[in-house]
Amino acid sequence: MSESIPKLQGRQRRIALSLGDPAGIGAEVTLKALAELEGRGIEVVLVGCRRWLEHSHASLQGVSPVPLADPANYPILDLPLGEGLPPGCGSAASGRASFAWLTAAAQLVQRGQCHALTTAPIAKQAWHAAGHAYPGQTERLAELSGIADPSMLFTARAPHGTWRLNTLLATTHIPLAAVPQQLGPALVERKLEVLLAFCRRFVPRPRLVVAGLNPHAGESGLLGCEEQDWLIPVLERWRRSHPQVELVGPLPPDTCWLGAAAAWRGEAPGPAGYLALYHDQGLIPVKLLAFDAAVNTSLGLPFLRTSPDHGTGFDIAGLGIARSMSMRAALETAWELG
Repeated sequence: MSESIPKLQGRQRRIALSLGDPAGIGAEVTLKALAELEGRGIEVVLVGCRRWLEHSHASLQGVSPVPLADPANYPILDLPLGEGLPPGCGSAASGRASFAWLTAAAQLVQRGQCHALTTAPIAKQAWHAAGHAYPGQTERLAELSGIADPSMLFTARAPHGTWRLNTLLATTHIPLAAVPQQLGPALVERKLEVLLAFCRRFVPRPRLVVAGLNPHAGESGLLGCEEQDWLIPVLERWRRSHPQVELVGPLPPDTCWLGAAAAWRGEAPGPAGYLALYHDQGLIPVKLLAFDAAVNTSLGLPFLRTSPDHGTGFDIAGLGIARSMSMRAALETAWELG
């Protein structure tokens, strides 16, 4: 089937979209998002099982309150499921399928048949049950690309104006106890460079904010020593070498994103980007402000990858009630920035 998908020529653009765990809401949010984007000129190649996708379309039509795109109108790289999979039941079989679909979609981009990748959600436990012991899709894409240190950034366009909430994670899918060991001056400096490069797509002289690691950013060493020992000196050195950037921090994590909340409401200008030092530190404010609008963006790969900022939704799979706004935003971001 892939032979029928030509390589891109000149300025042509096309998004490869892997359909995620077949027991989840990947098909539903994809078909809803594509219906909303019809007429926008966004070209997509779907990567998954054609028969399963057509069956999902037929069954969802009876329960979805909003229109669904017809899979027949899109090219599909058909990787059939070996068995029927009921919605809501992630398993080794669904993990094998989503792993294969992601791999094939990434290869479409690597071969120049698509310009960017968008991924529907997978279940890490299903991947592990299938023998694929990766922390997530980002790590598999890094392996396919030969990249040692990709970055995970969440971006969302505010409902008022043009401001974007951009949050980069210094560390990603690791236990909280491992965060202080993985953090260090070299890592923070690398992540600041990645965040700066992304934010300059929108603002030439950006303001960047760095969260502290400890409560109250360490309270001058009373609540933790990392800020005093190395984080503050690193930020001071980076600030001196980047005079065109306003670097703020480390700020107390519990108040760090107050400026983002005001900017999201359209009340004040917000920072161009935030650096969070661990997963939940960054994702809690992002999901509180922009759960339906945020896009998981992988940086540092040789291509742009975006994903909706939610999981497989096993508890609502097949019911027709999954919201598609984040998948729509993921496709728009891949089309705009890829």
